Amino acid sequence: MRWPWTGGEDDEKKSRSVSRVESVKTTNWSSMFTEPRILIPSLVFTATSVSAIRVYKSYLRRIPSVNHIKPDYFRRRSLFGRVTSVGDADNFRLFHTPGGRLAGWGWLPWKRVPTTREGLVNKTIHIRIAGVDAPELAHWGREAQPFSKEALDWLSEYILHKRVRVKIYRRDQYGRVVGQVYVRKWLLRKDIGLEMLKIGLATVYEAKTGSEYGEFEQLYRDTEEKARKAKVGMWTKPTILGRLRGEEAKAVESPRDYKTRHAAAEKQKKSA
Repeated sequence: MRWPWTGGEDDEKKSRSVSRVESVKTTNWSSMFTEPRILIPSLVFTATSVSAIRVYKSYLRRIPSVNHIKPDYFRRRSLFGRVTSVGDADNFRLFHTPGGRLAGWGWLPWKRVPTTREGLVNKTIHIRIAGVDAPELAHWGREAQPFSKEALDWLSEYILHKRVRVKIYRRDQYGRVVGQVYVRKWLLRKDIGLEMLKIGLATVYEAKTGSEYGEFEQLYRDTEEKARKAKVGMWTKPTILGRLRGEEAKAVESPRDYKTRHAAAEKQKKSA
């Protein structure tokens, strides 16, 4: 006989039931992280998410200016984008459009290249074409070189508002990205610097430091020599009619010689 104030069999049953429920809950929570049907999808989801973030940061995130290019990108990566303006005949401004049309650039409403100067401020990358030097335009009180306007007009027609790819090498002292530039013409990939050398509107870049040719230095030099022999562009000689008019063949001053001459003159002026 049990005393009235002591628990009965029902209480014992309830206690055992609670213990079993708590045991089941503990087992369920611990097995949740080990069961293949739960563990495998969780791992796949995590790996996919991490990979997607990496792909976005590496290939789909837009780089608005040279200051946003990571140092380890140089000599390892390329930039794809639209040319928004051409400065001298060997440099231009690029609006980075990572992924191109496949990523929505040009047809998605929120992925449009700005068309106004205000819309492009601080959103473009200044590109210097590697390996070549084009005739200098008139600036800083200096006279224009022969064929400087022709070179500028050619480059503008060839790449302005076009999509190009730039294999980036380094950042120069003027805050520009020096790189090999390519554009598609009739499904063929054209090296802009090489094309300018072919038609005699640029020379191979010559400097004690800072020269960048990738793996194409000898090709560039051979191409310039062919243009010289063919007398095209800046290497053109007066025609027979021109010689009858008294025109004389003048030695061509390369862009490097032009810069050296003016730098020496300015230095002499300062020291006088």
